[in-house]
Amino acid sequence: MKFSYYPGCTLKTKAKELDKYARLSAEALGIDLVELENWQCCGGAYSMAKDEIASKLSSVRALAAAKEKGQDLVTLCSACHNVLKQVNNDMTTNEDMINRVHNYMKDEEPYNGETKVIHFLELLRDVVGFDKLKEKVVNPLGGKKVAAYYGCLLLRPSKIMAMDNPENPTIIEDFIRAIGGEPVVYPYRNECCGGYIALEDKNNAIKKSTLVMESAEKNGAEEIITACPLCLYNLNKNGAVELPVKYFTELLAEALGVKGEN
Repeated sequence: MKFSYYPGCTLKTKAKELDKYARLSAEALGIDLVELENWQCCGGAYSMAKDEIASKLSSVRALAAAKEKGQDLVTLCSACHNVLKQVNNDMTTNEDMINRVHNYMKDEEPYNGETKVIHFLELLRDVVGFDKLKEKVVNPLGGKKVAAYYGCLLLRPSKIMAMDNPENPTIIEDFIRAIGGEPVVYPYRNECCGGYIALEDKNNAIKKSTLVMESAEKNGAEEIITACPLCLYNLNKNGAVELPVKYFTELLAEALGVKGEN
């Protein structure tokens, strides 16, 4: 199975483990992730300004590149996934933006939202299947109590992201079960960690991150997993609780027996 792959900037710098373990795991599962050539930063955050297209053109080009290859586009970083998915939606529903983009990219092949954007977690659930994933596990987690942290961007806006129920998601909990862990369900798993306000209001960021980690710990979690580099950084930096926070791909690679590979 071959897919176009958009890693995003952070996975090339501060979040190399998220990328590395995803690639190793994909290979072990028979999935070929083909990194897009000449991809550019997605912008990091989706601009709500209706007349803003400059920050969205790199996403359109990434989506168009996957279309040209005839492949679905796999993402991994929660922020990149959110931006690409929302821009892709714009290119099917926002006539003004479609016209602006086509006018700006008039020398390039027109793009109209044809590419399907899927997160790596959706790839595991909907393409591989969690039952099949379970069969591939060689080092199950042995019932370790793991808390999923969704954060803001994987699930919202829910009608566009369409990954899971934004109020009661299950995709990461089902993933944890598939690799032999025991998911810990806790109240703050889909609440904001305060990552986007950490520089402007550090005290509030500390409060939000601490609430997340305290909630997970009180419900028996031994560690937290996430798909968001900013969330991982913020929880580790500002969460006043000593609880390990890891990328979900690290546990996946460990369960598949490929974590030690280069």
